[in-house]
Amino acid sequence: MYFYGNCKYMNSRKDQLEAFDRLLTIMDELRSQCPWDKKQTMETLRHLTIEETYELGDAILEHNLDEVKKELGDVLLHIVFYAKIGSETNDFDIADVCNEICEKLINRHPHIYGDIEVADEEEVKRNWENIKLKEGKKSVLEGVPNGLPSLVKANRIQDKVSGVGFDWEKPEQVWEKVQEELGEFRQEVQEGNKDRMESEFGDVLFSMINYGRFLEINPENALERTNKKFIKRFQYLENKAKENGKTLKEMNLTEMNVFWEEAKSR
Repeated sequence: MYFYGNCKYMNSRKDQLEAFDRLLTIMDELRSQCPWDKKQTMETLRHLTIEETYELGDAILEHNLDEVKKELGDVLLHIVFYAKIGSETNDFDIADVCNEICEKLINRHPHIYGDIEVADEEEVKRNWENIKLKEGKKSVLEGVPNGLPSLVKANRIQDKVSGVGFDWEKPEQVWEKVQEELGEFRQEVQEGNKDRMESEFGDVLFSMINYGRFLEINPENALERTNKKFIKRFQYLENKAKENGKTLKEMNLTEMNVFWEEAKSR
């Protein structure tokens, strides 16, 4: 990156390629010389990759672009690491990884690289899912990983089936479904059947996630924002209690609510 006057210019394509080549070279050196790097396998890296992905997600939600840059580097390192391991067994290398995704992108964007015309984003998504089925996928839901957190998985499921036309037409219809599911959940609560309560509660969450999708609200981002907001307010409450020489257990709800409202106003 370089500057000219008050304008900031990004690295040239040549600089970008040189930087990527530098990373590949360092990966080669670490894999051959560092005791820790030499021991790693795809299985041992897996949980670390998941952690790095979540750290990237946190940085994005915090709108901290400097941290986003750093976390992207960590994720990129893992991609290069997996490719290096793949090359050692002659299964694939980083060129294969890049070419594979390039071919997939070209094939799934016929409106860019072919003669297909699309009207909007929704048509692009429908074409994407239809092309995947032509590629041999037996179900549009095959691309939803089993290991995804349930909230994320529900959103992806709904997004996938929407891509082939299985969807509501208007947000109002989805809201009616939410109210219907809430009514069914309330009925099960009144009857006290734990198993059916859990089932209906899941239906409520699923319908709410679907409603959020229609409003273009990402449920994972929305819930994490609330988590972070609650944590900050609760920690403010804890600090205020300490300043007053008390623990939270020594305070009643009325006392705690005073500091909670202060935290909200801040």
